[in-house]
Amino acid sequence: MNCQKLATNICFSQYKGVGFATRQMGNLTKPTTIISVEGDVVTVKTQSSLKNTELSFKLDEEFDETTADERKVKSFVKVSDDGKLVHVQKWDGKETSLVRSVEGNALTLTLTMDDVVSTRHYVKAE
Repeated sequence: MNCQKLATNICFSQYKGVGFATRQMGNLTKPTTIISVEGDVVTVKTQSSLKNTELSFKLDEEFDETTADERKVKSFVKVSDDGKLVHVQKWDGKETSLVRSVEGNALTLTLTMDDVVSTRHYVKAE
């Protein structure tokens, strides 16, 4: 299990992969992300004072996801050649990617939609 707490947040207010209200509230919270693997199922839990979410999936298999801001999306998650967890969401002709990478005790989440890139840096929770 890997437990990380948000430390810095860059350009999240411009990221259009979530609704306006979620972006504004997301700038005010410091969520904790917990990633665990049991068998072939990966679970990503995000906990904050705003909302808690839990997403379980199998790598390399498309699945239906309801996002924290209630969008219904088709998702696909894989591990890239360089070991990053790459999560792609598609809905209504739109697409966004969420890429998680771990280096030492730090987790970086890079969210990309169109020409907007937001980076959220997490540090290992004590």
